[in-house]
Amino acid sequence: MAARQKSMSSSLMGTLVASCLLLMALWVQGGAAVPIVSQCRLDRANFQQPYITNRTFALAHEASLADNNTDVRLIGTKLFQGVKMMERCCMLKQVLNFTLEEVLLPQSNRFKPYMQEVVPFLARLNKKLGQCHMECDNQNIQRNVQNLKDTVKKLGESGEIKVIGELNLLFMALKNECTRPGQSSEMDN
Repeated sequence: MAARQKSMSSSLMGTLVASCLLLMALWVQGGAAVPIVSQCRLDRANFQQPYITNRTFALAHEASLADNNTDVRLIGTKLFQGVKMMERCCMLKQVLNFTLEEVLLPQSNRFKPYMQEVVPFLARLNKKLGQCHMECDNQNIQRNVQNLKDTVKKLGESGEIKVIGELNLLFMALKNECTRPGQSSEMDN
């Protein structure tokens, strides 16, 4: 019994010391918390479903046939310029949200039947990413996403077609930047 009390007392003391150290660290920083990079990730299995992968790529292909502006690339190295590897998913969360709200939903009556299957899939991914608290305060992220939006708006309907034509690239970027290979996450469902 005495050994058990001593063990509990040591455990409690360890927790108390750790808490004090944390409070002291915050006090030294003037109370400002250190930003924590979100480890929120999508389940890689979302991107390994052959049917939805094929539908996404078929939709992108069909739209790319209508895309007459081959000089502009929206989802590519320029989008990721100046963005740290660990912040790319955060940026793609914003790109996905823009793609759904500003392009796919208004264009939902085009490119049937693919659009009716791909939009709900992307909306589920967007919802899962939306449940994560990710800080996207990086100026490069904001600038790059705004440049993408401005380019799409400048191109008008042609820009919207280009976004749809690059859904395969967005799909692969989300798979590469927002998943951990071989692991499921807390966001599965």
